[in-house]
Amino acid sequence: MSNAVVFPGQGSQAVGMGQALAETFAEARHVFEEVDDALGQKLSRLMWEGPIEDLTLTENTQPALMAVSLAVMRVLEKQGNWRLSEKAAFVAGHSLGEYSALAAAGSFTLADTARLLKLRGQAMQKAVPVGVGAMAALLGVELSDAESIAAESAQGEVCQVANDNSSGQVVISGHKAAIDRAIGLAAEKGFKRSVLLPVSAPFHCALMQPAADAMAEALGKVTLSAPVVPVVANVTAAPTVDPALIRAQLVQQVTGTVRWRECVLAMKGLGVERLIEAGSGKVLAGLVKRIDKDVAALSLQTPEDIDAFLSA
Repeated sequence: MSNAVVFPGQGSQAVGMGQALAETFAEARHVFEEVDDALGQKLSRLMWEGPIEDLTLTENTQPALMAVSLAVMRVLEKQGNWRLSEKAAFVAGHSLGEYSALAAAGSFTLADTARLLKLRGQAMQKAVPVGVGAMAALLGVELSDAESIAAESAQGEVCQVANDNSSGQVVISGHKAAIDRAIGLAAEKGFKRSVLLPVSAPFHCALMQPAADAMAEALGKVTLSAPVVPVVANVTAAPTVDPALIRAQLVQQVTGTVRWRECVLAMKGLGVERLIEAGSGKVLAGLVKRIDKDVAALSLQTPEDIDAFLSA
């Protein structure tokens, strides 16, 4: 069976994530220690003890989710001799998960990934004053509908598709007033419902340009090697192993649409039969079932998940 390994993004965080891995496997514990050292911060304590309000701060959430994903991958390799280069055809990640995917595939060191994601979270938070921007999930809406609702609602402000997550779930991002208009317009057009998201900034839209500039500078200073398997990029839904292209796409990703539905369909079109979600939560595995029921999906986040997977 042809596999791809996928890595979750923001929204999958929970107090306690990764703790059982660290208590069960020394190699997982070493991942969390390395991330703590790289950041000069006891991030692992925050992950395991909370409070959730601090864990949900973007600058903490991003490296924390990456750490859990990389702990899962390290355990698979050390406990089951499960090597990404031999067992998977592609990697992909949702937003910050693209950094986790690249770290798992050897493009970035663990320490560099942690520092990049800390900076990414800080830069995204600083890019737009609190209250100026917003995001909303449009449910029961297809991509073309969401694009037309966003365009009609902009009225000179920013309003664009941020995440094409699955059929019937598209997220828009931009100025708060424009997002409010879009919610009203979606209701007028008879779509099921729209939900304002509890986020601290309007991610993946043009308002994030200052954060994109900060990431361009930061990415220019770190070593980025070719991944051991191709990464399917958020902004193109196409695979690549070219470091220069990957660097450019990570910058574009800050203001661009996360084309997750297309990423999954692209991997299926390239022969992938099963997606393995490595890290906290089961969001991506759930989306896969809505995108294409022919693609198998499973989540690995606990010692029990990993044991069952390796023994199967």
